[in-house]
Amino acid sequence: MKNYDRRRILQSVALPALASLGLGAHAQEAYPSRAVTVVVPFPPGGVADVVGRPVAEAMGRYLQQPMVIENKGGAGGGIGMAQVARARPDGYTLLMALSSVVVLPEADRVMRRAPMFELNQLVPIARFTADPTVLVVRADSPWKTYAEFAAYVKTAPGKLAFGSSGNYGTMHVPMEQWKAATGSFLLHVPYTGAGPAVVALLAGQIDALSTGPSSVVQQVKAGRLRALAHWGEGRLAVLPEVPSLRELGVPIGYSQWAGLFAPAGTPPEVLARLGEAARFAAQDARAAQSLVAAGSVFQFQDAPAFARFVQADAQAMARVVQGIGKVD
Repeated sequence: MKNYDRRRILQSVALPALASLGLGAHAQEAYPSRAVTVVVPFPPGGVADVVGRPVAEAMGRYLQQPMVIENKGGAGGGIGMAQVARARPDGYTLLMALSSVVVLPEADRVMRRAPMFELNQLVPIARFTADPTVLVVRADSPWKTYAEFAAYVKTAPGKLAFGSSGNYGTMHVPMEQWKAATGSFLLHVPYTGAGPAVVALLAGQIDALSTGPSSVVQQVKAGRLRALAHWGEGRLAVLPEVPSLRELGVPIGYSQWAGLFAPAGTPPEVLARLGEAARFAAQDARAAQSLVAAGSVFQFQDAPAFARFVQADAQAMARVVQGIGKVD
């Protein structure tokens, strides 16, 4: 009787344990078993949104589950980035970030406040694009060339204003680089994202801005905006007539890249699955066509290459932010 009771007790403990192991293995194999949220930390219309939507659609086709874009603007992208940094690391909440993700923690320290998040709270999955920002003004402005614009700014310091996606963001940093390199001064007007900043430029509320080509190329081609220069090397395929600042004698450069991150602690097998889906998206003709139409192209890096790139960019941008200093 005692042996029978002992066997029954052991079975009552062992069977549920074995069942839970089976369920755990099944859950891992099934990832993703429901929709995945991709947080774009800016309003619609900006670079992260333009890149994120075709990439999410293609990745969703590969994973056979919807990849749902959630726009979460504010604080130059910091609110959405912090949301993902604190999210449960299960692969169901991801971040489509711009290069400002490596800047904002250092910017918070320069401002003497606790960072909204730290970069080590996020794990790089893949980089999709890396485009230089473009200096644009309204097409009806009096400046037909970069030289005319730069000369006017010199003669009227503080009279013109430029817009950005927020303090220390990917539209603010390149303009601060330009101001320092040329000894110029323009007022800074931060918005919640590239989309609202472009709308403000079109409406005449600001005079200029610097952003990724995909945010403005359609407006340039439609004759509403004029591109004067860009922060890259050589000429851009999408705007071949626009010179680089280096070509114009201003030795600065800046790349506004877009990449996918997961919360730190996400299981390796989930990261591997997402990496597969990211590579699929970067090779997908439909997604590539969407980017080309928006004025960009895939410049893919897988997780190891992207992680090295992020680390190097974070170190370089920390020096830039320290040079900008505290922003009122």
